[in-house]
Amino acid sequence: MQTLTVKFTKYDLAKYPFLKETADYVRKLNFKIEDLTSPELSSILERAKERVEEAILYALVSRKLHNAEIEILSFPVAIMLTLATENSFIKKRYALAESKQTYNDMKLEPKEKILAIAQNFEWAIQKNDNDNIPYEFKLHFTDFIKNTTHLRSGKWKLVNRILYKGNVYLTRNEAARLLSEEVRRHIEKRLEAKDTPKFPPKIIELANKIKQLSIEKIGKAEMEGFPKKIVQAAFPPCIKNLYKAITSGRHLSHIGRFTLTSFLVNIGMPSENVIELFKNFSDYNERMTRYQVEHIAGERGSRTRYTTPKCDTLKTHGVCTNPDEICKKIRHPLAYYRRKSKSLPK
Repeated sequence: MQTLTVKFTKYDLAKYPFLKETADYVRKLNFKIEDLTSPELSSILERAKERVEEAILYALVSRKLHNAEIEILSFPVAIMLTLATENSFIKKRYALAESKQTYNDMKLEPKEKILAIAQNFEWAIQKNDNDNIPYEFKLHFTDFIKNTTHLRSGKWKLVNRILYKGNVYLTRNEAARLLSEEVRRHIEKRLEAKDTPKFPPKIIELANKIKQLSIEKIGKAEMEGFPKKIVQAAFPPCIKNLYKAITSGRHLSHIGRFTLTSFLVNIGMPSENVIELFKNFSDYNERMTRYQVEHIAGERGSRTRYTTPKCDTLKTHGVCTNPDEICKKIRHPLAYYRRKSKSLPK
């Protein structure tokens, strides 16, 4: 691998906050989590919050390089804020947004800088010196495969690439695109941290505001990986049976009613629509039904939304009916719905 001596500027560190050099820079400042409550650092905290909000709203994080110091320090704080939300959707969204901006920046960089960034991730990459192959870089196929797993376009399939002596040949844009995938995975890994510090109340407060913004702009169901619209064809067999029973006014046990209600509110059906379904029952009582549905949906009482019982619980209570092939691979009705909805034609 070619060894490069590219020196990153302070603006580079602000543009590419995932670099080892950026981490070293922050470390030397002896920046502590407790310092964030200091009024002097409010601009860093505000910019960090803005980064995460931009990710949620636009799936892209802007670069504000007029104050490189704030931009550099806001990145680890944004990571901290995202961690504090404890929400997998926000974590993935933030990693994606940072990686997309990284791609936008990197594709404009000279070859030497792209190579230097790639070396941060220990890529086996070199400038292409073969005049017969019209590409700017050659990357070892193992690094290529590692970063094309989630790319669906046919051009990223190894069989569609020029492969010579173990190297895949890339244009500058393609190298930047694959590096952005590396960045996404790098940030996602940081956001998977299990041993998180005790966050100051201010961080928790901002994290809660970010979660609320996500719910308002994205919706609870989509945040949890469910399609925007209810897809009845993706209902698991047990839910199909319960749904058929409620729409025809047939009796449902208490566990059956709870299972169906909790399933429907978790995949995004409004409480009003769920309440409407219960009108088919002869024992329908609007006040009681509204209270129970809204309580399960987390709209009253403790404000905790209840999840659907696991498959084992449903089997115990005789709610599990006609399991199919997907049922053998999952342990929860919501997991079934998530998987089945992705497999159906759009």
